[in-house]
Amino acid sequence: MRISIESRHLGDIIVLAPEAFVDERGFFMEVFRADQFQELGLPHEFVQENHSGSKKHVLRGLHFQWDPPMAKLMRVTRGSAFLVAVDIRKGSPTLGRWFGLEVSAENRKMVWAPASFARGFCVLSDYAELQYLCTGVYNSKGESGIRWNDPQIGIDWPVREALLSEKDRNAQTLAQWLASPFSDCFRHKV
Repeated sequence: MRISIESRHLGDIIVLAPEAFVDERGFFMEVFRADQFQELGLPHEFVQENHSGSKKHVLRGLHFQWDPPMAKLMRVTRGSAFLVAVDIRKGSPTLGRWFGLEVSAENRKMVWAPASFARGFCVLSDYAELQYLCTGVYNSKGESGIRWNDPQIGIDWPVREALLSEKDRNAQTLAQWLASPFSDCFRHKV
């Protein structure tokens, strides 16, 4: 079974489409194969897998981690959600630009976002579950977030009244992140 690149966005965000075997019993698909990821030029060593469940209109993010850098391969395994990645690399020609895509258990798409992107999602269905493979182990001292509704970024979220954690409600702006000495960890490489 093949995993193929469906599209690329902002240079480094990749939408993957895994091939699925479907019959009257249901479906089967390979979500990750190191050999195919290596062929596609994608990281093929993951060290942590996360699984979250959220109700409709919950918005989580925009999160990122620099120590150690954590990239994510995100997918929805139940329901549907709008997945977003924002370029937060100093000096990047796409700094502050975002990409968003509705991903669902039915369309089976996956979104790859490198460590130098802030990621988030909002739930569109009554309930959704997301799973993501991570290239770094979680470290609360080396992580942060960008405010979900930062006008400098201007994400067109499909919900207006988001259900947020206190941490996400009080997250910094992109300008505040760029003024932080930690932002030097994410410099655009030419």
